[in-house]
Amino acid sequence: MSSSSAASLLDVDLQPGKPPMLRADPSGDAPRWAGERRDALRALVAEYGSVLVRGLGLRDAAEVAAVFQRLTTTGLMAEREAFAPRQVYSEGVYSSTKWPANQQMCMHHELSYTLEFPSVMLFACLGAATSGGATGVADSPTVLEALPRELVDRFEREGWLLVRNYNEDIGASWAEAFGTEDPGAVESYCRANAIEFEWQPDGGLRTRQRRSAVVRHPVTGRRCWFNQIAFLSEWTIDPEVREFLVDMYGADGLPFTTRFGNGEPMTPDVVDLLNEVNEAHTMREPWQAGDLMLVDNIRTAHSREPYEGPREVLVGMADAVRLVDCSPTIDVSTS
Repeated sequence: MSSSSAASLLDVDLQPGKPPMLRADPSGDAPRWAGERRDALRALVAEYGSVLVRGLGLRDAAEVAAVFQRLTTTGLMAEREAFAPRQVYSEGVYSSTKWPANQQMCMHHELSYTLEFPSVMLFACLGAATSGGATGVADSPTVLEALPRELVDRFEREGWLLVRNYNEDIGASWAEAFGTEDPGAVESYCRANAIEFEWQPDGGLRTRQRRSAVVRHPVTGRRCWFNQIAFLSEWTIDPEVREFLVDMYGADGLPFTTRFGNGEPMTPDVVDLLNEVNEAHTMREPWQAGDLMLVDNIRTAHSREPYEGPREVLVGMADAVRLVDCSPTIDVSTS
């Protein structure tokens, strides 16, 4: 049976402003249910960019890990270059990024600043927030078409630049981000992944990496807006927090920020525009405990809404794809 015909056997609920939804009846065995329908679920993701599965009744991290494993084709990825700490539940299964609950995590594509990133994101909700906390999704080709042509042209020519300052106070330390406490291993990784690096007198690390803002989907060939320009911008940090960080570390010492590919600073109006266009094309559905979501990480950006109350959403990054296989507009040379 082909994947498209398999997908046709699943009854998907399509509603304006909401991600495609599928209701499941796993009869108490969610991993088996997911494994038997892997091809059909992946076909739905290929067709729609994402799908929310409701009714699985996922209960704990071990069950989530089993479901994630059955939905991958080449396996779960270990995260590298994390910008904030995560709890590790098991190999390839993480907590959602630790980010203040009262602040929006705007649209982004996971690890889009790396040379190898997940083609599929897996999310599982073990505990829904009292209010808010939805994982929104937005179709990247649609967002790309909605952006001003002149701005897109510039990003295609220049790409975007991510500047990070690792320290022990804010976000992931360099040891956490690179998975090692050996500075030599960090330097080797940076050279192999086209990352400029500079050790600071206090032992901190500053890195710069230039990446494409627009890529082609490796399967469909469609042009996709694919980056974290807005999400990792200093202008999406809460203004009071940003002011505090500038006072403490200086304007050049912020934990992260993004620039145009030629190094020119990104202005707040550009970041606001990117967020406004993404918001205009966002689909969202509040989490319910036991839910599962699959997202095509290249075609579809995702976000996290502010929330109140406890929230537990687990994350898996699956089926790695290389940037060079996505027709990047910026050449990346490694050593």
